[in-house]
Formats: sequence, structure tokens, C-alpha cells
Amino acid sequence: MSTEPAQDSPSAAEPLLKVRGIDKHFGPVQALYHVDLDLYAGKVTALCGDNGAGKSVLTKCISGVYTPDHGQVFFEGQPVHIRTTRDASRLGVETVYQDLALCDNLDIVQNMFLGRERLRQGLLDEDSMEREAAKTLATLRVTTVRSIRQPVASLSGGQRQSVAIAKAVLWNSKLVIMDEPTAALGVVQTRMVLDLLELLRDRGLAVMVISHNLNDVFEVADRIAVLYLGRMVIQEELSRLDRQRVVEYMTTGGVGLGNTKAS
Repeated sequence: MSTEPAQDSPSAAEPLLKVRGIDKHFGPVQALYHVDLDLYAGKVTALCGDNGAGKSVLTKCISGVYTPDHGQVFFEGQPVHIRTTRDASRLGVETVYQDLALCDNLDIVQNMFLGRERLRQGLLDEDSMEREAAKTLATLRVTTVRSIRQPVASLSGGQRQSVAIAKAVLWNSKLVIMDEPTAALGVVQTRMVLDLLELLRDRGLAVMVISHNLNDVFEVADRIAVLYLGRMVIQEELSRLDRQRVVEYMTTGGVGLGNTKAS
């Protein structure tokens, strides 16, 4: 089976981020085998796969949590080395993990600037941080929070996810990675988050979403990449696939698809 990334056209734009031949071991266990991945600016790419497929490991290799054993990462066409999360942030790669990494005892502004607080004459520049937080939330059309100074503990699941996304895009990010952003959310809150993803795409960001929810994937994604037992088995425009074929790639790696596989 070919796993070469599909090109949209002969003049398809260069991917914002390219992963080539990534391997990752944990002791005797190999989690990723020669993985390739393309992520494009202005597109939502869904990364799918069954439990243990390697989605989290690949995500952490891109975001600087893990260092790959072999392989190369290219960003904006240039080879880069992402050894830490700070390296990723400097490139413009921000990751929103499933636990959101928000502090319940802090308010929205404090969470958005956590670890990157602005100072003025040696003191916290609260006014500047409030203005920037409010501007970012307004740009993302996050209008349901009562106050940007309310504790994160008081927010709904959808609002918390929105704050985590706003925190990620506050720093001029170019690629936002989200791990199961709609998990455990209700219908209204899920709609809020999916609208946010579409807005990020429309603003020209590259977005990668790790999701088990194929309803969400088929609603918001432009492209899909499927991992199976640590191997990338398909990368394709979503319009060329249907749910049954995606499920088969996720559960069998594409075995049995015969001549119907899109790759």
C-alpha cells in the first residue's frame, strides 16, 4: 500500500510541517515506524487511529515532548530540530492536550499568560495582559464567558476548551494541535469547539486534530491521516474517503480494501 501523501494538484502548496521517516522506540517497544505526515496551512488535518496506534507519540514528537530516534522534521520548507516544547513554541507550534493544562484556581487571563507573564517595571503588567486576552477571545468569537477574570474552575467544558485554544493561538502560532478537543462535551459545547477549529483554519493556521469521533472528523476536517500499529497507512483529502473506509484503515490498516483504497 502506498502511504505517500496525496497532492491536491501538481502545484499544491508546500506543507507547513513535514514529518519524514520518524521512528520512536521505548526500550524494546517500537511505537512509530518510518512515519510521514504533511500538515498544511489553512487546512484541518484529522489524525485518526485505534488505541495504541501511535497518535499521542507522534503528536509528542512534533510538539517537543519526545525526541524521535530517527527521521526528519521540516517546517516552512526548512529542516528543524524540535527537542523541547520551547523549540516547538518558537516555531509557532502549540499543542492543546486532552487535560487542557489549565489551572482551576487561576482566572482566564492568568491561565492564558501562565509562564509567559508580561512585566512592566518589574511588576506584572495586568492591563496589557487583560487587553491581549480580551482581544484574542474576541477574535475567536468566544463570547460566552462572563468575565476574563473569572476562575477557570467556573467555566463549562466548552468554555474551558475555548480558553485553552485561545491560549494556544495567543502566541502567533502557525500550527495548533488538539488532542480529542470534543471528548466529553455536549452537543452545544461540541459545536462551539468545531466552530473554533473552522475559524482557525479560515485564519490560515494549520490545525491537526486527534479524534476518535468520526462525526466531528467528517464535519470539520479537510484531510485525514490514519495510523495503524505505529505506521501511517493513509493520508488523503477527506472528500475522497467515506466513513467505512476510514474505519477499515483504523482497524485493519487497509487490509482487504483491495482496489478500492484511496492512496
